[in-house]
Amino acid sequence: MIPKKVIETKKLSRVFKNGEIEVNALTNVNISIEEGEFVAIMGASGSGKSTLLNILGCLDKPTSGEYYLDGIHVNNLNKNELAAVRNQKIGFIFQNYNLLSRTSAIENVELPLVYNRTGKFTNSKQLAKKALEQVGLKNRIYHKTNELSGGEQQRVAIARALVNDPALILSDEATGNLDSKTSIDVADLFVRLNNKGKTILMITHEPDIAQFAKRIIYLRDGSVLTDEFIKNRSTKESALKELELTT
Repeated sequence: MIPKKVIETKKLSRVFKNGEIEVNALTNVNISIEEGEFVAIMGASGSGKSTLLNILGCLDKPTSGEYYLDGIHVNNLNKNELAAVRNQKIGFIFQNYNLLSRTSAIENVELPLVYNRTGKFTNSKQLAKKALEQVGLKNRIYHKTNELSGGEQQRVAIARALVNDPALILSDEATGNLDSKTSIDVADLFVRLNNKGKTILMITHEPDIAQFAKRIIYLRDGSVLTDEFIKNRSTKESALKELELTT
């Protein structure tokens, strides 16, 4: 059986114009990510990570080249169609959590289901509760976001990304605002979700967090520098041991 491709880009390029000046943010990027993969994207500031994330997340369009998301040719979609694809196909996790303050964890997780117009999700509360249990927040379901720690807030954000069973979990520096131990906990949660079949694409500047993925793509100056599978992946145990030695 041929593995299903969740992401496929062909000669993807993005040029930004500033008056007469053209900036090539991405140049001929070819990436293929299959269902069930856990991939980290790394690169220095200005390497094209954010531009690539915006295109893969259907928040921006390439200047040239092709992008297929879960079999859908994204290039030709209009604004409303892009919004529908984002809602149905992608679960976003951001560095700043992007949760509604003074609102309970379960209400935050329900949001994507409220905006989903497919009519698929009639039991939104039940699904939100299940997603929060999946990320280890069974006892914090009705707590307001301002009553939760940073790590717990990020878990709420992960539950929200999972709740409508998207084809892709897209994480943008999800551990950027967390301390080292909490970052390891979140990375380990990604591993466990991936082990259950979730396809995860994680953009990170932290090499130790990237080592939890199965594969790392390095970008430099808007192009793919290397794309390699990780031989010795980090585990929660090995990462905590390393942390002990360095503190």
